[in-house]
Formats: sequence, structure tokens, C-alpha cells
Amino acid sequence: MNTEFSFIILTFNEEMHLPRLLQSITELQAPVFVLDSGSTDRTVELAESYGAIVQQHAFENHPKQWHHALKTFAITTPWVICLDADQMVTPELKQKLMSFRSSEVSGYDGIYFNRKFIFKDRWVKHGGYFPFYLLKMFKYGVGYSDLQENMDHRFVVPGKTLIWKDGHIIEENYKENDISFWIAKHNRYSDLLAQEEVERMKNLRTQSVQPKFNGSPDERTAWLKRLWWQTPRYIRPFLYFTHRFIFKFGFLDGRTGRMFHFMQGFWFRMVVDIKIGELLNKENNNAGSKK
Repeated sequence: MNTEFSFIILTFNEEMHLPRLLQSITELQAPVFVLDSGSTDRTVELAESYGAIVQQHAFENHPKQWHHALKTFAITTPWVICLDADQMVTPELKQKLMSFRSSEVSGYDGIYFNRKFIFKDRWVKHGGYFPFYLLKMFKYGVGYSDLQENMDHRFVVPGKTLIWKDGHIIEENYKENDISFWIAKHNRYSDLLAQEEVERMKNLRTQSVQPKFNGSPDERTAWLKRLWWQTPRYIRPFLYFTHRFIFKFGFLDGRTGRMFHFMQGFWFRMVVDIKIGELLNKENNNAGSKK
């Protein structure tokens, strides 16, 4: 059994994805922990067939679900790797993990993995989507889930991090090949994101990661988010899509990629802005009615 790291995976009706992920990490012989949120398909059965330890917890949002997983499972390894069920480890990344020794990275708290994102069977290479680094591996008990986020889930570590540029995780959600599923999913996400931004306007949420343009991938993301919040609503979706599509060469991703950049980079962002306006109007109307 691998004594260097364990895997934690979140699931909900992932029978089409989970075997692919578990097969990609089986050779690593690491403990696997699955936090399920009430699957009605064969997800739990499949997880247990691979020897995973499974627990159930009602889902509220991704950051809180990860927080629960990190606080609940009896992890005994010094490091953990947190993966989504629609991700998988490439052979190149698996080789890096097979040679991983915690004693050799004692001065670091976390490791970023490079992600390849697949949409409708196409690798999205442009528009800022590759390379794309995610903090997925960190010291257990040191890294934590960022509860200041309502939709985006990210992990935070206080110390130094490494970036593994070679070796990747593949992220491909087969369910999103049905555009109706994609739209419904992002409609739910837009509710969470709109509510989060309204709360940030009231200073009810702060940034857990220090914004820094030339910092780590997450510090740079925090810097860009702060800039986003300062940009006027309804205008920023146009600016973001133009930057992503033209200046980040999203137009080179073919018809499917161009569709993705438009839907995720413009449509989704505009829906969020519209919902923010609706929430603010509702609060103003409620405040006026109490006078």
C-alpha cells in the first residue's frame, strides 16, 4: 500500500466517469476515499469494488463538500490528492506520482497539476485553457478548502508550492456532451456565483488567497477575480470573451471550441451579471417596502 499519499474523490451519479478515474490510479496502490452525495446509480458499488472507502454527505456546494471530506476521512498519509470524478490521471503523471517521496519535497505544502480540458471530444487548447494549473496535491492537515468561494472550489496552502508542467490530469465530463445538461448545470452555477458576488459587495466574503499578478496560479487567479469585480457588470462579459477568443486565440479551437468559449466565456458570465442585478433589485425593493 502506498504510504506517501491518498486520493479523495467527490461523486454524485458518476458511474460513467468513476471507473475511468479509478483505473488510472489503481497501479499507484494508494488509499482511496470517496465522498458521495446520494448517488442513485452504481457509483457507490463501483467505488467499493475498487477498494475505496465510501461515506455519504448531503451536498450544498463544492467547497463545503471538500471541507467535509478533508475533515472526516481518516487519512494516514502525509499528502492527499483531491480529484473530481470526471478527471483522470495520465500515464505521464502516474509515473511522476510513482516516484513521489514526501521527504524530497519537505519544504513545500502543495503541488499544481497541469490540466487538459475536453469538451465534446475536443481538447480545448486555447482561450486560456491550456496550460491550466490546479492545486490538487497538498500536505494533509495543511491544505484546506477555500470556503470563501461559493462555486469555484480551490484548495489553499500557506507555504511554498511546486508546479508540475509535465504529466496531466484529463478533465472530460461525458454528461456535458448534451448541451441541455451543460446549460442546466451552469444555470445552477450562475445562481451560486451571483449570490457570492452580492455577498462580496457587502464584505461578507473575503479572498483567502493573496491577489498577486506574478504569483502562483491561484494568486494570479485571485488578482484577476479582483479586477473582474471592479469591472462594470454587463460590459465585462464582452471584454472577457474578446480577450479569451481573440487575444488568447480561442478562435483556433475549431467549431466546437468556439462554441464552448462563447457559452462559458460570454453566455454564462452574462447570465451571472443579470442575476446579480435581479438580486440587488429584489433587496432594494424589499428595503423600500419596509420603510
